[in-house]
Amino acid sequence: MIVPIPQRPLRYRLGLFSLAPILLLLGLLLFFPPDGAQRSDWAQFIGGFHLLTIHFPIALILLVPVLEVASRSRRFQYLLPVIEPLLVLAFFSVIASAILGWFLARSGGSSGTFVVQHMWAGFFVSVLCWLGWMFRGRFPGLRFDIAYFFGLAVTVLLISFTGYRGGQLSHGANHLTEHLPGPLRNWLGVSQEHGPTASTPDSFFAVRVEPVLQQNCVACHGRSSQKNGLRLDSYEAVMRGGKSGLAIKTGDFKNSGLFQRVSCPPGSEKIMPPQGKTPLSPDQIKVIELWISTGASPSLAANAAKGVSAPARPAVDVTITEIDDAAVAKQRAPFANALAEFDKRYPGAIEYESRDSSRLTINASLMGSNFGDSDLADIKPLYGQFVAADFSNTAVTDRSALNLAAMKHLRKLRLMRTKITDATVLALSGLSELESLNVFGTEVTPAALKTADHLPRLQHLYAGETRISANGTLPVALKGKVQF
Repeated sequence: MIVPIPQRPLRYRLGLFSLAPILLLLGLLLFFPPDGAQRSDWAQFIGGFHLLTIHFPIALILLVPVLEVASRSRRFQYLLPVIEPLLVLAFFSVIASAILGWFLARSGGSSGTFVVQHMWAGFFVSVLCWLGWMFRGRFPGLRFDIAYFFGLAVTVLLISFTGYRGGQLSHGANHLTEHLPGPLRNWLGVSQEHGPTASTPDSFFAVRVEPVLQQNCVACHGRSSQKNGLRLDSYEAVMRGGKSGLAIKTGDFKNSGLFQRVSCPPGSEKIMPPQGKTPLSPDQIKVIELWISTGASPSLAANAAKGVSAPARPAVDVTITEIDDAAVAKQRAPFANALAEFDKRYPGAIEYESRDSSRLTINASLMGSNFGDSDLADIKPLYGQFVAADFSNTAVTDRSALNLAAMKHLRKLRLMRTKITDATVLALSGLSELESLNVFGTEVTPAALKTADHLPRLQHLYAGETRISANGTLPVALKGKVQF
């Protein structure tokens, strides 16, 4: 006699089927995370529906515990049959919204800590909703199904955190405290946070330009969120640019990406801040134009522009020192041909520091693994002219240590996430003008601190995600200079 195999209840059969979208979402987050690159308009269009759908699962999840508690009363027991369908709707709506959010982040040029936390929090909300759906009613011997109710509480907390991170991505990291009244701000100990800056504290950039960027741009291009890989919360970050290249062309505001985007006509798809947010005022746009046209300097005095001492009234008249074009051309002549050749090979990577300078900057970070030790060796004729070099995320290794050490006038050097070790840092002991060194995400150890300790002008050493511990002992001369 054949004994029929009992079928599982519909809940469990549907629950097993529902594991597929959870695994799909997990795969997307693990293997295709947001990387700051912009992709097809279709993908961005699909992702845009994330903002339309996100409030639906939030409402459902918050409603479930309310109905659970209310239905314990005889008066509201008729609500019990509604709860499980709500959990099912909450689960599928969370999954749908999370996948749409992945489309938005992956294709819309998003990256950063807040983006990652927001997406993973959404994933775990979907997992908790699924578990709540599966566990509900599995503990009939316990009056309140303790494990289930504990899971509900965690789900509510997690969906609240997810929404908070989403608000920060849309409206800025301090969107909840931005307009906090002074007395309440002091009582709670909440401070206004601003991004780091490498410019002179009383410079035109710090006094006039940085406040404009903080007010209008840093919400999407700051420490925790970098649309298109672009950060605008410090002078160094502004000059580094993003996935689309340099944001600033020194002395050429018309061809500078930052100016082009903020000065787009109203209604343009390319305008920044994007449609729906307050655009920059004409005075704010003029401030950025003047700063770029005068060389985008980190040290141009704030009083170089007449009448700009009051932050609320940017000036339009700037006193600019006349540039002797003939003298500048003469300074540049010895390496002009070499620079022209290198510009063909590495377009846009090497730039003059300013319109009146013969010093150079190089940003190879956007080339990634396509730029390595042999490429760095090829630009040897220009070593003596570099004052800033960014080789982050490239294939540069310790083989380039002596070449880096030959760049005697370097003030800023970024080697973030390269294959360098202590050997490279030890070779830099002769860079007497070096002010900023970034070895974030490398294999550098505390042994390198001996060299950094003797660099006379070093002000910043970025050592996060290295073998140098934030809890370790630092040389006295480096205290306050090492950033993790």
